[in-house]
Amino acid sequence: MCHAMKFSITIFWILGMLTIGLGKIGVSDYDKNLTTINVLNFGAVGDGNTDDSQDFLKAWKTACGIKAVYVSLVIEEGKTFLLKPIKFEGPCQSPNMHIQLSGTLIAPKSINEWGGGQNLESWLIFYGINGLTVNGFGTINGQGSVWWQQVSTDHLLHPLDSLPEGNKGPDALSFVGCNNLIVDNLNFVNPPRRHVVIFNSNGVTIFNINISAPETSPNTDGIDMSHSTNVQIHHCNIQTGDDCIAIGPSSSFINISNIACGPGHGISVGSLGIDGRTDKVEEIQVRDCTFTRSQNGARIKTWRDGSGYAKKITFEGITLNAAENPIIIDQNYCPHNICPHSKTSAVQLSDISFIGVKGTTTTTTAINLSCSESVGCTNILLDNIDIKSAYSKDVSSSCIDAHGRSRDVIPPVNCLLN
Repeated sequence: MCHAMKFSITIFWILGMLTIGLGKIGVSDYDKNLTTINVLNFGAVGDGNTDDSQDFLKAWKTACGIKAVYVSLVIEEGKTFLLKPIKFEGPCQSPNMHIQLSGTLIAPKSINEWGGGQNLESWLIFYGINGLTVNGFGTINGQGSVWWQQVSTDHLLHPLDSLPEGNKGPDALSFVGCNNLIVDNLNFVNPPRRHVVIFNSNGVTIFNINISAPETSPNTDGIDMSHSTNVQIHHCNIQTGDDCIAIGPSSSFINISNIACGPGHGISVGSLGIDGRTDKVEEIQVRDCTFTRSQNGARIKTWRDGSGYAKKITFEGITLNAAENPIIIDQNYCPHNICPHSKTSAVQLSDISFIGVKGTTTTTTAINLSCSESVGCTNILLDNIDIKSAYSKDVSSSCIDAHGRSRDVIPPVNCLLN
């Protein structure tokens, strides 16, 4: 009986080890609760010099094809993987795909090494993958300085705007059509253009990420989203050369909180309505965020001659540390004077609240509500605001066709229309 028990234990141990082994080598049709795939088992080297792109793709295709409750693709700590532009495509067999990024991913050092010329849209794309989680305390380094040098100062339009072709640089990490997405505990450094892009996705959560690029780096937005709903972004540290977070067209039910922004261009709704487009944005909440030496704080920007609406937008509990343009609505957005001459229409702005905005600014106009003379902004609320000069100077407010009400606001907004 004792021998039989030992034999049974031995058999169970062998089966257990076999299960683990099958998971590690990537058996695509073996059903179990958790399967782990390691990119090193597919030929990736991780020395920072060898091109590991094809090995990553082989590992991903294997992982994506496994029928299991959870599948984890492991990118090991202590390794640096050189990757050229890659598209990780779904749908996958597992409802819960996990990228454990504990190592470092780096882009090619020169534009010629990227392959595909200068009109690449993205470096790393995740496409059509539901139930994806990407985390692991690793780093994504776009080595973007070589791209920044190619960007003409005449072409420094925002990435959500109509950028001219050529030399604009690819985004670092893009998620397209990825529902129920989680991105957390990662570091992003020096992308050619935007750090993180969310497009056509529902149910997205991003938290505890660090984003860093020089203040002078062009178009290096922290997080951009468009055509997406139910997005939660919280507890992130963003220092970059453009918008810390930009909320683009067809975005709704967006909740942003506890963001440290600066340097950067603030948290922006827009730009919207370029080239006469009809854009719609609603149900945006930005709370408990800090802007430190940022070019803007809470900003809404729409192009002339656009249409559609942006409504039900709240900025609340905002702290300013020597920030420029703390509160700004620009319904006549026109960077570099590249815009239509007429002002016959505009994206309608309504139900916009700025509540509990306090701190210091480096500009003399602390509150700037520049609305369209043809449409105007309606139902604006300014409440419990105290903005002072960082240099002990006088600060003021400015309005153009802005309708709403204010209470307990410094500086006073006497230009606001009832």
